[in-house]
Amino acid sequence: MTAISQVPLHNFHAEQGARFVNFGGWNMPVQYTAILEEHRAVREAAGLFDVSHMGEFQVSGKDAGQFLDRLLVNRIASIPVGKAIYSPMCSETGGVVDDLIVYRTGEDVFLVCVNASNIEKDFNWFIEHSKRWELEVVIEDHSSRYALLALQGPQAEAILLGMGFDIVDKLKRFEHVEATFSGAGIRICRTGYTGEDGFEIYTAPEVAEAFVRKLMEKGSASGLQLCGLGCRDSLRLEAGYPLYGHELSNEITPLEAGLGWTVKFQKEDFVGREALQRQHETGVQRKVVHFILEGRRIARQGTEVIDADGKPVGNVLSGTLSPMLNSPIGSALIATESSEGPLFVDLRGNLSALNVKKPPL
Repeated sequence: MTAISQVPLHNFHAEQGARFVNFGGWNMPVQYTAILEEHRAVREAAGLFDVSHMGEFQVSGKDAGQFLDRLLVNRIASIPVGKAIYSPMCSETGGVVDDLIVYRTGEDVFLVCVNASNIEKDFNWFIEHSKRWELEVVIEDHSSRYALLALQGPQAEAILLGMGFDIVDKLKRFEHVEATFSGAGIRICRTGYTGEDGFEIYTAPEVAEAFVRKLMEKGSASGLQLCGLGCRDSLRLEAGYPLYGHELSNEITPLEAGLGWTVKFQKEDFVGREALQRQHETGVQRKVVHFILEGRRIARQGTEVIDADGKPVGNVLSGTLSPMLNSPIGSALIATESSEGPLFVDLRGNLSALNVKKPPL
């Protein structure tokens, strides 16, 4: 039996009454109060998530930028220090191995954030390609060195300013900066996964609890709430953001997922380029769409999508209830040729029409 990993703040979460679930091999807080309440806090004030289950690699060396340029579909080598960039990482078939955020922390140093369930797979993928290409690059798994917090919502900046981090006032989207807390270095990044303004903060595990307690104290007057993974999923679906294993996978390419903007064909070469180039030239035969349903029934992952003639044209990838719309929402992978026509899901014998919308929903 595989042991479940604990995040550094586990005891703190238990003290706060968190309900836990196994997520990617990690015992993670799914909610503290009600998912609806936590979701609304992020949209209307601020929410604090513990996402320390995510993995972090340090990629350094003279060829670090070139290595990441060849490994990822987006352009990495040209971003300046202090910037971050989002990118899928593909196999030779064009399927997605993982989707990542890369932070340039030095001239030849990058911090790469990977999905929790993919840490071992991704690290092996990095090492395998570094050996194959024989580039001057060092790859280290630094996941245990970080606790990662996500402060999200319209009050996020004001709360950090209230803690004395004046530098965040000048941070733009996808920029990051070093700071200190209790004598330890932290990294504040204006990135997030909710569709709201916010920050992700990398701290050393030993100062994480003190940081969180201080943050909650300073943010209480602004409506800051602790939030679990339950509302994180509904927030990202409202925003139209992909979750690996759902809207992105080995079977779904960035072009099919609507992430063609991340694929830089102008680069000299990258893993998966030939397959993606062919798909780009011929056009995608399938595409990810986002939808709203009437009524209260949620279309869960795997639910078949049919056209007006009852012909199967795809499947639901994600589904939940939107607290802001008070309606079921979701995503589906469907045949491109069917994307403009009426689409339906059969929910326990009742046909529900998919109201296809461009996100954010």
